[in-house]
Parts: sequence; structure tokens; C-alpha cells
Amino acid sequence: MPITIDEILAQDRENRPNERTLPWEETRGGVTVVVEPKPHWAEDMRAFRLGSREYCRYANWMAYGARTRFYGHIDTSGDDVMMKARALIAREIADGFWD
Repeated sequence: MPITIDEILAQDRENRPNERTLPWEETRGGVTVVVEPKPHWAEDMRAFRLGSREYCRYANWMAYGARTRFYGHIDTSGDDVMMKARALIAREIADGFWD
């Protein structure tokens, strides 16, 4: 049976946050964010609110949780980050990169 997207995401979550390569959800104080893994050029990871186009620095999210100050983002929400990751994984599965 082929591996599923959810299994791939779960396997990635077994790594420490700074070693993950795929986004993941976190909830604190009733606020859910999707954390985008750190690209090689970034100082810190970003956490996008799940249902709105707002983000914060992951370090601030870790320190303040739901009280973190979020900033508007013109075109990305946590939903967008997860949908893009799932689409990428689905293409890689279809292309035979995962077994």
C-alpha cells in the first residue's frame, strides 16, 4: 500500500521543529497556526494563522502563544501553506518519489 500524505506529514513531525521540512499545525490559547519550516536564508520560521492572512515569527509564537502580535500578510494564510505542501507531496507521490 502506498504511503499517504498524512503519513509523510506525521513522519516529518517526529523531527525537532528546526529540523522539519514540512509545515505543521500548533494550537495555543485557542489560536491555531501553521508553522512554515525555515528556509536556508531566513533568520526564523514563520507561523501563519490558520484561517486568516496573518503571521508572526515562530520565536514570538513560542514565547507568547496566542498573545503574540500577528501582522497582515497580503497573500498567505496557514490554510494556504498547508494546501501547497499537500499538493507538492501529492505530486511527489504520483511521480514515485515516495514509497
